[in-house]
Amino acid sequence: MNAQVTPCDPQEIGSLFLFEKLSPEQLGRLCAEGREQRFDPGPVYTEGEPATCFYVMIEGTVVLYRRVGGDDVEVSRTSQRGVYAGAMQAYLGDRVPQTYVNSMRVTEPTRFFVLPAQSFADVMREWFPMAAHLLEGLFFGSQNTQRAVGQRERLLALGSLSAGLTHELNNPAAAAVRATEALRERVGKMRHKLAHIAKGPYSREALGELIEIQERTAERVAKAPVLSPLEASDREDALADWLEDHGIPEGWRIAPTFVQAGLDTDWLEQVAATVAEDVLPGAVGWLNYTVETELLMDEIGDATARISHLVDAAKQYAQLDRAPHRDVDIHGLLDSTLLMLSGKIGPGVRVVKDYDRSLPDVPAYPAELNQVWTNLIDNAVAAIGSTGGDGTLTVRTAREGDRLLVEFRDTGPGVPEAIRNRIFDPFFTTKPVGEGTGLGLDISWRIVVDKHHGSLLVESVPGDTRFQVLLPLTAPDTGADGGAEPGAQAEPEPEPVTETKTDAAEET
Repeated sequence: MNAQVTPCDPQEIGSLFLFEKLSPEQLGRLCAEGREQRFDPGPVYTEGEPATCFYVMIEGTVVLYRRVGGDDVEVSRTSQRGVYAGAMQAYLGDRVPQTYVNSMRVTEPTRFFVLPAQSFADVMREWFPMAAHLLEGLFFGSQNTQRAVGQRERLLALGSLSAGLTHELNNPAAAAVRATEALRERVGKMRHKLAHIAKGPYSREALGELIEIQERTAERVAKAPVLSPLEASDREDALADWLEDHGIPEGWRIAPTFVQAGLDTDWLEQVAATVAEDVLPGAVGWLNYTVETELLMDEIGDATARISHLVDAAKQYAQLDRAPHRDVDIHGLLDSTLLMLSGKIGPGVRVVKDYDRSLPDVPAYPAELNQVWTNLIDNAVAAIGSTGGDGTLTVRTAREGDRLLVEFRDTGPGVPEAIRNRIFDPFFTTKPVGEGTGLGLDISWRIVVDKHHGSLLVESVPGDTRFQVLLPLTAPDTGADGGAEPGAQAEPEPEPVTETKTDAAEET
């Protein structure tokens, strides 16, 4: 960068719209504390560096950039005399980190009036005390409002997730309760049957054989094969016929239980060969209670395992016991979010996972990425619901150069082109009143772009809408918290993606 400093001309400075209302004395002070500086084409300052100067363009052309992922995205380009940039929040002092929130370059020889940040802060507080107080109040009030509304958005999402989690937990919990009550009943009947057997004409050897058969039966239950409906029906008929032929009462009722436990006529033949004929009906009845007890315990085990899995998913989603920033498996985060939202997604939405399992872990704030996934999935489900409730949500991951892509694709009506550039604006929503705050995509944008130095893009046609999150595969050199919003400059508009790919997918 080649910069040439020249004497400051108060009359020329006073012709700029920013300073045209100042008195000669004030213009004299500005010229005394500032300078005119000419820059050849190239960079003037870089985003993230300490904000040491306030720049007002006298003549030339400036271009402002924001760092998005690994790329510099052009925010604005202008040749308008008097435009300003740089340390525009110096009047806030140490209460806000004073760094450049964008990068500035000039594309032709360009002259600026350059004022040191401290001088800019001093004149703002001395000459415009009311304006400085109002700007401070506006800045910090906006921050507090964003935090409060963002917290409300998170609470609304938490409420929705809690309702879904409660629904998901209720099913296995109710199944465990029902199985426990049935198990209590079966154990009572087993005790009664055992007492009846003990009073009967059974020798010590016969009782020992029954106990041995009971142990082998329990082992068979644990290894029961999965049968097709036709296979199960055929085996039930064969077992019912065998039981009837051997004088076992209500064989038709016992047969389905034995089939579920993986037992067949060969097993019954082994039982008949082991015990005396007069003992067989009582032995089969007792073994039936054994089978039912084992099946009920398996059902309780499955239900409690399901509950444990849901609790683990909730903990993974909330990241309650994890470091706030760490290397994470994106697929684990996606799976936990999909599971947490399964009640809200509903049976009408087919979820397809198209994951590239070879992707490495990435440095991220996992709890906040889960909030992004929640917002994007919620929007996709709402879009599908607006067309009747049936459709497909595809979640795809892939490598895009030095970044990781997470894509959410839905078959909803699409985002109209007229509003596509506004969907990331705070409080903008197309949902009915009371159904959306308009902050989901704004919060997602801030988390992905500002905090993770990634990109959040959208492309949409009717029946095919894709929100794409691009995250760096490695941690950026600069801090992960990003910068403040650029004052008096437009945010970069998200660019639409023009190319997509499809791979083999797994469906849930």
